[in-house]
Amino acid sequence: MSVLRPFKADDLFKFNNVNLDLWTETYSISFYLTYLARWPDLCLVQEAPNGKMMGYVIGKAEGHGQEWHGHVTAITVAPEYRRLGLARKMMDELERISTEVYNGYFVDLYVRCANILAINMYERMGYSVYRRVAQYYSKLPHEKGGRDQEDAFDMRKPLPRDTMRRSVRPNGREIIISRDQAP
Repeated sequence: MSVLRPFKADDLFKFNNVNLDLWTETYSISFYLTYLARWPDLCLVQEAPNGKMMGYVIGKAEGHGQEWHGHVTAITVAPEYRRLGLARKMMDELERISTEVYNGYFVDLYVRCANILAINMYERMGYSVYRRVAQYYSKLPHEKGGRDQEDAFDMRKPLPRDTMRRSVRPNGREIIISRDQAP
């Protein structure tokens, strides 16, 4: 049985098996350390009984007024541990903390428009597309030609505080903003 525990600084030296994936964004060590210092409760690791990292999520709380929310900056599960419900377990905990600790209106995340498996998974978890952010991501390493950018979906899930469900749009895929307009 695996355990969900806080992400620690020394986990940065153990997550190559998780981060070596085309869909996973890898950041600088200072980026991860900033999250661990500012939002330690929104940084979690799923760990196997043998101590191997199975996956992790890092998030933050941001926004103002009715835009105050939890944000999933990165979530990933090592290939050998996928389809075991680990992503859902980590997302459930991040959503719980975003509700109980930060009193957010919603949780949001960005996902590549081409990452159909992830989009379907998030939709099963209750997320929906709020808007499309043009040219949000750099091109994946295996892609050739064309533009050097890829669009992202800003997906959101309302939390109990969003009683009017303002964080949900029926036509989110049709609303396109530039990367400069995204927070």
